[in-house]
Amino acid sequence: MSELTADHPLTAYGWDAGFADDFAAHAAEGLVPGRIVRVDRGRCDLVVADGDGVRTVLADTSLVATGDPVAIMCTGDWAAVDLAGGFVRALLPRRTAFVRSASSKHSKGQILAANIDAAVVAVSLAAELDLGRVERFLTLAWESGAEPLVVLTKADLVPDPVVLAHLIADTETAAPGVQVLAVSAEDGEGVDVLAAVLAGRTSVLLGQSGAGKSTLANALLGAEVQTVQAVRDRDGKGRHTTTTRNMLALPGGGVLIDTPGLRGVGLWDAEGGVGRTFTEIERLAGRCRFQDCAHTVEPGCAVLAAVDSGELPQRRLDSYHKLLRENEWITARTDVRLRAEIRREWKRKQAEGRMMYERKRGTAH
Repeated sequence: MSELTADHPLTAYGWDAGFADDFAAHAAEGLVPGRIVRVDRGRCDLVVADGDGVRTVLADTSLVATGDPVAIMCTGDWAAVDLAGGFVRALLPRRTAFVRSASSKHSKGQILAANIDAAVVAVSLAAELDLGRVERFLTLAWESGAEPLVVLTKADLVPDPVVLAHLIADTETAAPGVQVLAVSAEDGEGVDVLAAVLAGRTSVLLGQSGAGKSTLANALLGAEVQTVQAVRDRDGKGRHTTTTRNMLALPGGGVLIDTPGLRGVGLWDAEGGVGRTFTEIERLAGRCRFQDCAHTVEPGCAVLAAVDSGELPQRRLDSYHKLLRENEWITARTDVRLRAEIRREWKRKQAEGRMMYERKRGTAH
């Protein structure tokens, strides 16, 4: 076990004693640990130990293929790799996972990143601040198990410090208990603070197209690694610059997963995340006359009383109701037939992968 923990080259990528314990049985089979930094169709890139450093290898993923879009391997997963055969043989249990609804029309989730410590929600100040969207991202971030962080990008476009302070304060009301930073990749303002927050951790960068994620990633990396495209001045929107989820090593330690711009951010089994995003409403609800109070028209509702007194903004309560309804709706759409289809597809891909693996082993011998 010592060789899996002491001064391991993958420590910079998040490897620790807990993952080493999970990997012990695979080590006995002659497999090596690797972290997935990019996933392509049927293959993935992983970083593995190479002496005192690391190297990137390409591996076939058919042995761990699954039809379940939530269980499918993704950037950030830790894997047991057969280097000689070129196959990923197993995935280690996930600690955290950022999952959204894949579509508003289907009861399927989509995993965006795994084993993340911090979920960075990038919000551009080039457009009008949409607090409802911030709350939506934070709900999924809290549900993932990671620590949320809101970064207001393109702060150089708001030169008046008083106006910027108001925007930060407004965002903080939508993000109780969450750190909010204003950052400008253009002039470097706040980048060092953000880098210090992310150092030594696995972070995922989330946000809409045009939020400045790729520019921010380049500022944190100190190099032009991610391609940046122009953003329309009239609405702050741009094209998808990042098209895949890539893991990038940060100069100060830790790694950053950059993601494509998200047009839709649907909830997926996120009731707990709603509660964490609206902590003040959950706290007030404990003082309602009825335990099953819906906070709509019930007498003795402490939440409605807080709205009447101005303690709680009506917008916050409306957003809370909206996200709860959406989460209940998507959860109700998950049916037995879908799970059966997923299982059949998983068995088919597993069988194909094992046949391919055995055929390759036979050729090697």
